[in-house]
Amino acid sequence: MSIWILFLAMTAATIMAVLWPLSRPRRASGAASAGEGERLFYEEQLQEIERDLARGMFTPEEAAAAKAEAARRLIRADARRESGSKTLDEPALRRRRATSALALSAIPLVALAIYGAQGSPELPGQPLSARMQPVTPGSDIDMSQAVARIEAHLQRNPEDGEGWEVVAPVYIRMGRFDDAAMAYRRAINLLGADAERLANFGEALVMASEGIVSSSAREAFEGALEQDTRQPKARFFLATAAHQDGDTEIALERYRDLLAESDPDAPWVGVVRRRIAALEGDAPPAEGAVDAQGDASGAIAGMVAGLAERLATEGGNAQEWGRLVRSYAVLGQVEPAEQALADARRALAGDSQAIEEVESVAREAGILRE
Repeated sequence: MSIWILFLAMTAATIMAVLWPLSRPRRASGAASAGEGERLFYEEQLQEIERDLARGMFTPEEAAAAKAEAARRLIRADARRESGSKTLDEPALRRRRATSALALSAIPLVALAIYGAQGSPELPGQPLSARMQPVTPGSDIDMSQAVARIEAHLQRNPEDGEGWEVVAPVYIRMGRFDDAAMAYRRAINLLGADAERLANFGEALVMASEGIVSSSAREAFEGALEQDTRQPKARFFLATAAHQDGDTEIALERYRDLLAESDPDAPWVGVVRRRIAALEGDAPPAEGAVDAQGDASGAIAGMVAGLAERLATEGGNAQEWGRLVRSYAVLGQVEPAEQALADARRALAGDSQAIEEVESVAREAGILRE
């Protein structure tokens, strides 16, 4: 509450500094100075006439006439000087003081009323980084609104590298993998290419490629390892890349090395163990684990689950439903893929072109057969 008292005091002081001169009686000092100058001029003129008369330059009659004219002008100058020295009339002074008082009270009241209607005085202050953090499930702030605010900030401040780095994982959570890759690329360009940023950038590229470790993603992961040879995400995806290339021995070696050097409680340990078991032929991949052409990370399976939840609650377009169907198919989860196709048909009912687009994706993924 003390901050509002301070703001009110500062506002009042500023307004008073501007309006105080208006509330004071004002003298016409300029007019008074001019009248004083005229009076002195005519007094000197009268003295000059007396001197000219003594020197014989004027006849007594001419001197009397000249002195009479100078005396009349002197009287008029004294009258102007007296009227100029008077203060403003009392009604005008009262009107000015009333205007000053009204401005002093109305300006802060109007400002507070506008802020109360349009602002959010009940919200606590937060730095930009805190306001741009990803929204957790159950938050009162709608995800799309939060992202819209972040995007508006970045449109005004495109050189804010930290802002791009903050919004990238939000894009991933929303299934906007291409946008996430773009955001990480901007963060790298603005903040520098450290191991973690490169690994995150490569992961976003893998997600955008539906699990395929592309050449661009490999370059990012290799760049991360050049800076940190123990970077786990980069090592995991490069092992997956070897698996996708058919180099089973190299993939196994990389997975085993990663597992041997990882903390037993690390979140990727379970996925790595299932990969090793699958490649060694000792056990089939566990439910939800990815295959050689899969999403390449247990984290991606979580992203797919997030996309499914968002589409179930908020709906989506044909491209998003098609991505969900294809993602389930890549994960080897046939029944969830078929259910996603059925949900898409219901959500897009009435738009035959959109339904056909999703069904085309399902056919390509082997989920829908004629």
